[in-house]
Amino acid sequence: MNIYRGCTHGCIYCDSRSLCYQFDHRFEDIEIKQNAPEMLENELRRRKRRAMIGTGAMSDPYMREEEELRMTRACVEVILHQGFGLAIQTKSARILRDIDLLAEINRNAKCVVQMTLTTHDDALCRILEPNVSTTSERFVALRAMKDAGIPTVVWLSPFLPFINDTKENLLGLIDYCARAGVRGIVCFGIGVTLRDGNRDYFYRALDRHFPGMKQRYIERFGNAYECLSNNNDPLYSLLRSEADKLGILCDINNVFEYLHEFDNRNNINLEQISMF
Repeated sequence: MNIYRGCTHGCIYCDSRSLCYQFDHRFEDIEIKQNAPEMLENELRRRKRRAMIGTGAMSDPYMREEEELRMTRACVEVILHQGFGLAIQTKSARILRDIDLLAEINRNAKCVVQMTLTTHDDALCRILEPNVSTTSERFVALRAMKDAGIPTVVWLSPFLPFINDTKENLLGLIDYCARAGVRGIVCFGIGVTLRDGNRDYFYRALDRHFPGMKQRYIERFGNAYECLSNNNDPLYSLLRSEADKLGILCDINNVFEYLHEFDNRNNINLEQISMF
């Protein structure tokens, strides 16, 4: 489910800016699916079995515009009333506004809040993700979810080579995960992906904030899509070992299986009994 198209968070590395997604206007000029709640309700009513609904992968459901538009809240209400589960992903502490609905979904079925964390350093966060909640604010949101009994998963992504791909940063983020009691961690590697569209935007941001860094990327990665850190192997091994010690799911397949698995706590089946 994508309620918005485009985003105003301004993250300098955002893959959704890539040309392959065929935006014909500024990425920050978001499109709003004004009939999204009605479309969602009609779709869910036709489903014979309840399942998990996912949102937040392409466009954050809690951009600043959501404060006024309240489209995400309206869709979450539909999911609650139709008895489905929800796996919602964001970088914003604005999700706390809807914690009442999320907790009720989790009591009736299943709700998993997914939060992306990039850097332990709030000052660096303001550069990499200028219009979104700081990492420490997201940590507060994760703790609030824990207190409300709502399970959480953290996406550790991306790690920008030569910028935040350090042992210190990784351990700081893992500490946040441990203190917030997260259920799982998603990390595809210590690096970032770049392709036409988002690479250009990223390089312009590097020129503004990290003079000389763009040339290091060009020399190291050229036009590669996957830009893995030189520290990928030791840091990824460290992540896996620390997660194991803490009892946090870290295997990608296991985490996604958990996210996709619907918990029908009230044993409700939407299949109608045949009249014949």
